[in-house]
Amino acid sequence: MTNDHEAGEQLSRNRRRFPGISSRAYEHPADRSALVALRKLTGFDTVFKTLSGMLPERSLRLLFLSDSVRVSDQQFAHLNDMLRDACYILDLERVPPMYVTQDPQPNAMCIGLDQPIIVLTTGLVELLDEEEMRTVIGHEVGHALSGHAVYRTILLFLTNFAVKVAWIPLGNVAIMALVTALREWFRKSELSADRAGLLVGQDLQASMRALMKLAGGNHLHQMNVDAFLAQAEEYDAGGDLRDSVLKILNVLPRSHPFTTVRAAELKKWAESRDHQRLMDGHYPRRDEDKDASFRDSVKESAGYYSESVKSSKDPLMGLVRGLADGAGDLGGKLRDFATGAGNRPGGGGAAGDARNGTSGSE
Repeated sequence: MTNDHEAGEQLSRNRRRFPGISSRAYEHPADRSALVALRKLTGFDTVFKTLSGMLPERSLRLLFLSDSVRVSDQQFAHLNDMLRDACYILDLERVPPMYVTQDPQPNAMCIGLDQPIIVLTTGLVELLDEEEMRTVIGHEVGHALSGHAVYRTILLFLTNFAVKVAWIPLGNVAIMALVTALREWFRKSELSADRAGLLVGQDLQASMRALMKLAGGNHLHQMNVDAFLAQAEEYDAGGDLRDSVLKILNVLPRSHPFTTVRAAELKKWAESRDHQRLMDGHYPRRDEDKDASFRDSVKESAGYYSESVKSSKDPLMGLVRGLADGAGDLGGKLRDFATGAGNRPGGGGAAGDARNGTSGSE
């Protein structure tokens, strides 16, 4: 055992370790239900590995090996320590290869089904401090433990396939509907991986700093965590029905949730009873994954979306709640929400919106 590895394990001993932890312990409910369903499909891993072979995954492996720097005891040793540390904390038996590639855009990814690899860009390495980087590496190790590359593989396959069937009437529409659903799962998988990053770093402030830097660059002295989180609340509550529709259109093509939303979601989970129980050592083990109930996972996922509708301050979600409760005239409510009249006492003007703090724009 090398001295660097011993140093990595020493760092881990100062943090809680989670022997045998199942990825179900930190997965977002919508992400977990999809993964449990996939794991229940006999032979799904063989099928998806075959699909992966049809995609440029092997080419990417060779590309990173030939044109990037592989993290090791001799190269980026501090990152190697963090990687081993993350795998030690989450009890990932095989430490995935990790590369640093020249790219000024801050980014990281985990690719590969059978043997995942982690890639960090130089922009990210130069942007984050040690504790922030630890959460990002934990995020990517969380992807590896969950097997999230399955999503990426199917998504790439279907996106490529959609181009080939675009000439078939309605064929492209059906494929893109699946792509849209997969992107929603993938966005939720990013929330899961954020939680894994927190379990590895065990420093919520470092996780918040990393997300702020991804949004605003290396200017922490100019940023404030509370103000950053307030942006997420304003984004959720602000505007009228037109803004609600624009939010949906903006997020549909994205693989990641918006950064302020990720920060708010992570803080909410960090303060939850589920997180506290996990930190106390009460969590599902991976040797129980085969017995996980798909029905229960679907119920949890449905419960999450139901609670999101109930708790959201978004005008569209308010309309959905009203309709679900048997509220009155649909046309009238749509008109009120679209114009913002539903938010104005006595049907006042735009200035009244601003005075009452209900307007999301100035």
